Amino acid sequence: MKLELKGITKRFGALVANDNVNLVVEPGQIHCLLGENGAGKSTLMNVLYGLYQADGGQILIDDKPVKFSGPGEAMAAGIGMVHQHFMLIPVFTVAENVVLGHEPTKALGFLDLAAARQKVREISDRFGFDVDPDAIVGDLPVGVQQRVEIIKALISDAQILVFDEPTAVLTPQETDELMAIMKQLRDSGRGIVFITHKLREVREAADHITVMRLGKVVGTAKPTDTAEELASLMVGRAVDLDVNKAAAKPGPVVLQISDLSVWDHSGNKAVDNVSLQIHAGEILVIAGVQGNGQTELTEAILGTQSKLHGSIRLAGEELVGKSVKHRFDAGLGFVPEDRTEDGLVADFTISENLMLNRSDREPFAKRGVLQLKFLKDFAVEKIKQFDVRSQGIESRAGQLSGGNQQKVVLARELSRNLSLLVASQPTRGLDVGSIEFVHEQIVATRDSGTPVLIVATELDEATQLGDRIAVMYRGRIVGIVPPDTDRAVLGKMMAGISA
Repeated sequence: MKLELKGITKRFGALVANDNVNLVVEPGQIHCLLGENGAGKSTLMNVLYGLYQADGGQILIDDKPVKFSGPGEAMAAGIGMVHQHFMLIPVFTVAENVVLGHEPTKALGFLDLAAARQKVREISDRFGFDVDPDAIVGDLPVGVQQRVEIIKALISDAQILVFDEPTAVLTPQETDELMAIMKQLRDSGRGIVFITHKLREVREAADHITVMRLGKVVGTAKPTDTAEELASLMVGRAVDLDVNKAAAKPGPVVLQISDLSVWDHSGNKAVDNVSLQIHAGEILVIAGVQGNGQTELTEAILGTQSKLHGSIRLAGEELVGKSVKHRFDAGLGFVPEDRTEDGLVADFTISENLMLNRSDREPFAKRGVLQLKFLKDFAVEKIKQFDVRSQGIESRAGQLSGGNQQKVVLARELSRNLSLLVASQPTRGLDVGSIEFVHEQIVATRDSGTPVLIVATELDEATQLGDRIAVMYRGRIVGIVPPDTDRAVLGKMMAGISA
């Protein structure tokens, strides 16, 4: 089945998310849609899947125009979507999830679960998925849950399969298995649309590459093109993909975490008896698939997790029991994983955001009065230093792009006198150009003697940035290894297997 998108345009108010986009996906082809977050890739696929209606252009299947008013019509036409965030019900079995919405029935309308199980087995056996139709989905590893999503698409005989950022929650081994599955599906004659911003995966899996930037198709590429060539197409300029840093010169221990356990808001133990040391002048990366306790660990250091047991000492001072403000005053710099929710106030200006955690003290305030002249000069300087692209210091933070929002957070945290920098997924959702800048700032912080704790879900980032890597799985530290550790070994550790 051949798919063609011709002149697709989609607007959200004044924002043109897709601008006259053309795309052809042939049967038996993995067509990679490459671009940074905000490039318009997912919007384009949501138009294809009937979730959005295009403002211009048309969709053709086998050269015949079609129009979908919802996902049901797209599925009926042979299009399946494997979403980044799984559309599964954890308490249902695999078979129940797979047939949800189009359940096979017996006489009198009773659900025919035996038929559902048989369909799951047939597809699983055909593609070597090894999925038990009676397994409870919530008990399955993430990589197997993704196979359930693929079976859901295949059970309706989808001939075009869209994978939307499918490796975001996978270990390296699970990613390799997914690549093999996509190639198998391609070889069975299906057309695959693979949406990603990860250059390694593109070069591994793609037969054809279309690059999008700011809603437009800016070019096509071949999987044999270098990562640097692909990155420059994505960003529009040459990008240095390597983190340039000299060997660390670690000093004394600054952060000492001992026997720390943290319980999340649901009462589950998210961090399980963790002990760590971080030295002055080094970057320690916490690596692992998202959801293994990294968020709760950083929140415990910040002081926003109250249900915990153990010790967190910064420069010899016990932080457990101390307020967040006290920790900031002690020199803690914190870059949260969700900058829009936890890092900024969207309705505040850039200058207001730059003084958020010290607006009550000199030089920003004297005797309770804000020093507006100082704040203006400070904000102008930081905008220039951190290359924040905006209309000026009075621009609202919520109006900035993701990369520029992150630069504001970094400018605020790095302009303080720090004892420790904690940065949770500091490059999440950024384009490769912004990533390059953020990495430079983190390395410069380390080189100034400040210890840095980074949470990274991307293995490449962990190995390039880290002086040591602590791998976390289900709340525990599986091991601490050097950054030149073999990728396969790190992948096994991320799945819970000790080195």
